[in-house]
Order: sequence, then structure tokens, then C-alpha cells
Amino acid sequence: MPDVTTPPFSIGLTGGIGSGKSTVADLFAARGASIVDTDLIAHSLTAPGGLAIEPIRDAFGDDFVQADGALNRAKMRETVFADPAQRHKLEGILHPLIREQTVKAALEAKGSYVIFVVPLLVESGTWIERVSRVLVVDCPEERQIERVMQRSGLSKEQVRAIMQTQATRAERLIAADDIVLNDGDAGTLPALVDALHAHYLVLAQQQI
Repeated sequence: MPDVTTPPFSIGLTGGIGSGKSTVADLFAARGASIVDTDLIAHSLTAPGGLAIEPIRDAFGDDFVQADGALNRAKMRETVFADPAQRHKLEGILHPLIREQTVKAALEAKGSYVIFVVPLLVESGTWIERVSRVLVVDCPEERQIERVMQRSGLSKEQVRAIMQTQATRAERLIAADDIVLNDGDAGTLPALVDALHAHYLVLAQQQI
């Protein structure tokens, strides 16, 4: 069940890298749901002037902050993938700030219900208890790899390395209350979202 920092009814939307989380979230937003995207919040925290920049500079050094004041994402990505201790250090900075900003955004939300987009929802160990339902955007792993390579220019090996830091497809599906299969036929997504949105409106109304 949701905790005191989340609305009475909320959805945790997750999926592996390249699964299409943002596409599905946009469809829900178009139907009146409020979207709180933790990835976008994290990016704002590490943009020029972001709340995480100075703590990151203090913890990692000036080399991890670009001349424009933003996080040096490439250097940080290389560092945290190579060293779990460094990843935990970064998470210790970012996670409390992300949670604080996430709660603030949820409290300000005006939509029919709130969807938290959390890429590492299953991995976090805490989000499942914070939301009413878990919605997984699912797709075959090879399709994930294709999408990420096309949009980011990363190699197949780099994408696989990222995927290895995430929950497996099976682990996400076990945690799911609801599933949207996004296997390449984008034309099917609106109808799937329509059905889930109607269901969520009923559940949200029951919480009032």
C-alpha cells in the first residue's frame, strides 16, 4: 500500500532501458494522469545549478562537473559502472534528493491519479511498498537493445552492460500488477493504455 509520502492511489511505472516507459507515460498523461518522472528529476538535479552538483563535486572532484556546471555524465557513467562503491556513493547523494523532489511533485499533482515513472523500481526495494500498483512496460530484450543503440549510439556490449545492472525481465514481470507489452507495434499501445486508464480511474475513485 502507498506510504504517507504518496497519494492514496498511485501507480509505479517501470521497465528496462529501451522498453518504452516514456512513450507509455505520455499516453497516460494525455488521458489526464499526472506523471512524476524520477529520471527527469534526477536530470534536473544534475543540470547546471542543480541541487546535486555541489555535493557531487565535493564527493567526486571537479573533474565530474563540466565547465557549464552540469554533471559530466560520461565520466560518471564510466566510474560507477566500473566500481559499485562509487555507484553507492552517487546514489547516497541522489536518492534522498530525488525522493524529496518526487514527494513535492506528487503533492502538487492535479491529475486523475499519479504515475511515478521509476526505471529501477524493482531494484530499489522500497518503491513497491510506496505505490498502489506496479505497471511494467515489457518488451523482448533484443528489442530493448535495438532501441537503445539507435537512440544513443551505444554499442551492443555497452547496452548489455547497462541491462546487467537492472532487474531481469522475469523479475520485473513477477513484481507487476499490470503489464503493457511494447514489442514494436506502437499502434496497439493506445488501446492498452485506454483500458488500464479506465481501470485506474475506478480504483482511484474508490480511494476517495
